[in-house]
Amino acid sequence: MLQRNGSSRVLALSTFAFTLMFAVWLMFGVLGIPIQQEFGISDSQLAWLSSVAILNGSIWRLLLGILADRVGGKKVTVVMLLVTSIPAYLLAHLELTYTWLLVLAFFVGFAGNLFSVGIAWNSHWFDRSRQGFALGVFGAGNVGASATKFIGPAVIAGTIGGSYLGGIIPGGWRFVPALYAVLLILTAIAIQFFTPSDTENLQASRPLGEMFAPLKYLQVWRFSFYYVVVFGAYVALASWMPKYYVSVYGLDLHDAALLTALFIFPASLLRPLGGYVSDKIGARHLMYATFFTMLIALLFLAAPFGYIVLNTPEGPKNVLPYHLGVMPFTALLFIVGCSMGIGKAAVFKHIPEYFPNDVGAVGGLVGTLGALGGFLLPPLFVYVREWTGLPQSTFIVLFLLTFAATLWMHVAIMKMLNLASPQLKQHIDHRDPQLNGA
Repeated sequence: MLQRNGSSRVLALSTFAFTLMFAVWLMFGVLGIPIQQEFGISDSQLAWLSSVAILNGSIWRLLLGILADRVGGKKVTVVMLLVTSIPAYLLAHLELTYTWLLVLAFFVGFAGNLFSVGIAWNSHWFDRSRQGFALGVFGAGNVGASATKFIGPAVIAGTIGGSYLGGIIPGGWRFVPALYAVLLILTAIAIQFFTPSDTENLQASRPLGEMFAPLKYLQVWRFSFYYVVVFGAYVALASWMPKYYVSVYGLDLHDAALLTALFIFPASLLRPLGGYVSDKIGARHLMYATFFTMLIALLFLAAPFGYIVLNTPEGPKNVLPYHLGVMPFTALLFIVGCSMGIGKAAVFKHIPEYFPNDVGAVGGLVGTLGALGGFLLPPLFVYVREWTGLPQSTFIVLFLLTFAATLWMHVAIMKMLNLASPQLKQHIDHRDPQLNGA
């Protein structure tokens, strides 16, 4: 690993900032339920509340990744933390209508864009032999999605009617965004004073057209589709599973949030392991293992295992297929989370290998399209469930998405092998993207 003074502080504080921003980005997964009860909104309105936050956490990733390459990840991170604190604070203090909830949820969602900035920032501080591991550690900040799952239900219940720090932090569900606003400001201060300046490896002299040039390769878009499966679907499930557990299994919010966290933890904390294994065996092999494992688990999650029996005037009647029991369901979801955590690192291991001078641009595009998957999937889950009447339709959608990504990957790899000489087969993960177009 490249030993530059301050590299450990960059990795530690950027990872903490990303963890916090990820918690802010996906907090509506838990806050949405008490918000739904207070405002009387429908399931589809609740899904859009989460989705608009995910949308704004997606659309700026490419530009901010490029900006981090040009002016430095530290500067961009500090500004992003301070900007995000404003709508988080307003969300906690304004008298809201559903329209204002959507507006503020959208602006709070800006937090999700920190990922491409942190990837570019950290890639400048670690050499290529250890970038997979370092970026995996940073990416483990996805575990922030579980923060609200753990603290949210208890905090909401314990602070109703209260007011703290002279009114800065109100009680109830508003306590959470207010607390996050304070933490965002404190984290920005810590990064400003305790991380070194970005004075090396910046790319301000390169024209923007040159920095966007790698986006013309189909390979970049293929990586982006992989990321829709392992990250976009992760974001969608992290925000949607509390509601799923409540509506399908009849659990209370506290238990639903804890069971969702069992999915979030491996999907986040195994990312460094995925980066380490990618460094050792190559990202392609790990992607195959990721997708095949997901397909098996999702097949069971998507399959009906019996029927709900209703007593009707005409007698007992079998109606819609029901889902697995809560424990086998959670176990399979845990396996999906493990696969996603490892797969996310494998996707991003490709980027500095193929595009070492354009990590911000390529990582930004991959992150953008992956997160956009997280924006589109929750409403899709609702609409497909309403169309089919099947509670497990969520996982039918994800199975089909994963199958499509696996098929595209395999066809592209076979094309590359057919074009390459046999002697290059073992180097397929490190080929010049201009040579294959796959």
